[in-house]
Amino acid sequence: MPMLDLDYLPGFGNHLHSEATPGALPVGQNSPQRCPLGLYAELFSAAAFTAPREGNRRTWMYRRLPSVRAGAYEPYVQPHWCSGAAQGEWTAPEPHRWAPLPAQGGDFVDGLRTYAVNGDPDAQCGMAAHLYSADRSMADRALVNADGEMLLVPQEGRLLVRTELGRMVVAPGEIALVPRGMAFAVDVEGPSRGYVCENHGAPFRLPELGPIGSNGLAEPRHFLAPTAHAEADRPTELIKRQHGRLWRSRQAHTPFNVVAWAGNALPFKYDTARFMVINTVSFDHADPSIFTVLTSPTDTLGWANVDFVIFPPRWMVAENTFRPPWYHRNTMSEFMGLVTGQYDAKPEGFKPGGASLHNAYVPHGPDAEAFQAASNADLKPQKLDQTLAFMFETRWPLRPTAFAMNTPGLREATYADCWAPLTDASNAPA
Repeated sequence: MPMLDLDYLPGFGNHLHSEATPGALPVGQNSPQRCPLGLYAELFSAAAFTAPREGNRRTWMYRRLPSVRAGAYEPYVQPHWCSGAAQGEWTAPEPHRWAPLPAQGGDFVDGLRTYAVNGDPDAQCGMAAHLYSADRSMADRALVNADGEMLLVPQEGRLLVRTELGRMVVAPGEIALVPRGMAFAVDVEGPSRGYVCENHGAPFRLPELGPIGSNGLAEPRHFLAPTAHAEADRPTELIKRQHGRLWRSRQAHTPFNVVAWAGNALPFKYDTARFMVINTVSFDHADPSIFTVLTSPTDTLGWANVDFVIFPPRWMVAENTFRPPWYHRNTMSEFMGLVTGQYDAKPEGFKPGGASLHNAYVPHGPDAEAFQAASNADLKPQKLDQTLAFMFETRWPLRPTAFAMNTPGLREATYADCWAPLTDASNAPA
C-alpha cells in the first residue's frame, strides 16, 4: 500500500498512482486515440468539476471494461438499511443504549442494521449509523453507494475490503473509508461485526489543528491507499444504493478490473494506534474534539456534518481534577460504539459491539460507579490501556430506527438507571 501524500487529506492537492501491470499507466500522450494495453480510460469525479483546486478530487482509472457495461437494475430488498431522517423515529429526549448486536448472518450488505439516521442523502447532508454482522464474504457481489461514503470500523473479525482501486486488509483497531460512488466488496474470515458511518455530507478530511500546531492527532502519512489489483473476470451481482433505496443488476464481468489508476479520490485505511493523543496535564477537562480523526464539515464553521472521534489507549495525567468525562449537555448529537475493552465513563454497562445515543442537550456522563471511583482515586499518572471507543458526532439530531428501538433484547430500557445511585449533595453549603 502506498502512503498518501502529505497534502492528500487536508487539501487534496497532490495525486497518487499505481499500476498492476507495468506500462498500463499512460505517461504523457502516448497515443492520441488509445490507452496503453488497449485499456479504457474512465474518470471518477468525487467533486464538482469547478470545485477549487485544493478541494477537487478525481481519479483516472484504466480498466479492461468501463463501468457503463452494467445490466438493467431492479429493486433489492434489505429492509434494515435505512438513511435520511424520514426513515427514523422521533423518541423522547432521553439517552439510549444497545447491547452488542447479535449475529445476523449473511454478507456485509445483508448484515447491515441501521441504528440512527438524520439528514437527507439527496440533499447531501447528514449521516446514518449502522452496525454490521456478517459470516459470509461478498464473493461475486459488489456494492456501490451513490448516497454517501462508507467509514468502516471493524469490531470483531478482520476484513478484506476489495475496491476498484485495489485491496485493503482492515482489522479491529483500524478503519477504512470508501468514497461515495466507488464499487467495493467486503470479505470476512469468519463471524465478523463492526460499525459503519454512512456520510451523506462533505467528504471526510483531517480537522484543522489550530493552536495545537503542526503536529498532533492523525498524521496524513499514516493513511494508506491500496495498490492497483485487477481481478479475474466473473459474473457479478452489483448492488447500488441511491436515493435511499437499494437496486441490483447482474453483469458478466467484475467491477474490480482497474489495471492502473492515478488521482486523489481514493479509498484508504488508517490504524488508530498511530493517533497522537493530546490530553490535559493540569486541571479541568479538555473537550472530546481533541480526539477527532476525521471531519465532514458544513458551511457553518466548526459545526460538523459528522466528526469521527476516537478514545484510544492513553495516559491520564492531570492535577486536582476529575479524570473521566464530566456530566454535560452538548449541542451536538453523539452516537458511540466500543471496539474493545472498557470505556472509562461506563466501566461495566457499555460492552464491545454495543452502542449508545445521546442526542442534542440530553444530559449524560459517567455512571455512578465511575463517578465514585474517579472521585476517590489517587491522582497519579494512570495508563488507560486495552481500550478503543469511538463517536460519530453530528450537528443534527439522530432519529433511532424501528430496528434499534423495537428489537427484543437489543435496547436497554433501563440504561438511565446507571445514574440512579447518584445522591443529592444535600449537605453541601447553600
